[in-house]
Amino acid sequence: MIRRSSVFCFVMFLVVAAGCNRPVANSQDHTAEPYIADSGSVGFDIESLQTANGSLHLIGTYTSQSRTAKFTIELDPAKTLKADSKDVPINVGRGRFVAESGSDSRGLLTDLMKALEAKKLPTTVARLHSLPFTFVNVGDNLSQASGGGFNSEPPGNWTAMKIFIGQGEREGQLFVNLNPATRKGQFSIKDPEYGDLLIAGLAKVL
Repeated sequence: MIRRSSVFCFVMFLVVAAGCNRPVANSQDHTAEPYIADSGSVGFDIESLQTANGSLHLIGTYTSQSRTAKFTIELDPAKTLKADSKDVPINVGRGRFVAESGSDSRGLLTDLMKALEAKKLPTTVARLHSLPFTFVNVGDNLSQASGGGFNSEPPGNWTAMKIFIGQGEREGQLFVNLNPATRKGQFSIKDPEYGDLLIAGLAKVL
């Protein structure tokens, strides 16, 4: 998911979870892959990407139906969790979606509703400055698979993350995948049961 100087900073920031089902290839050079669209995902453009003090801030944009949504994704440094020597370490962190002024997200939310298999768009939305989440790093140096998902072979520039928004019965999960090498990001479905919860939450900041 990422460009050479940006790739290094990002991979150092989001170390791959060793529990991932797909091993991560060690590759110094990656060619920029064309983006592969699929029905369970919505791709967006990365307008800018900055790292500071171990954190990553990026601005995403998405244009549909002549409307452009603009939003910020902030990722704090990940921490490795491991209960004991027999457990596989998992790299987790906190982040947030931050609202941007002038964003028109109606097109993005309509397309996200389809991809996340939500049943309805919220009719009234109370805007928030930010929407917090927890993330788990699923893998680095991945390439897109046709029809959705990612592979470790051939290696690519994508980093995949599982995002958790809310808590308990109000928790929704989705994947957010990033490729600064091609300045591309992606929202992807985790499970249709989360669709309406996710759309209701994301509508407050996108």
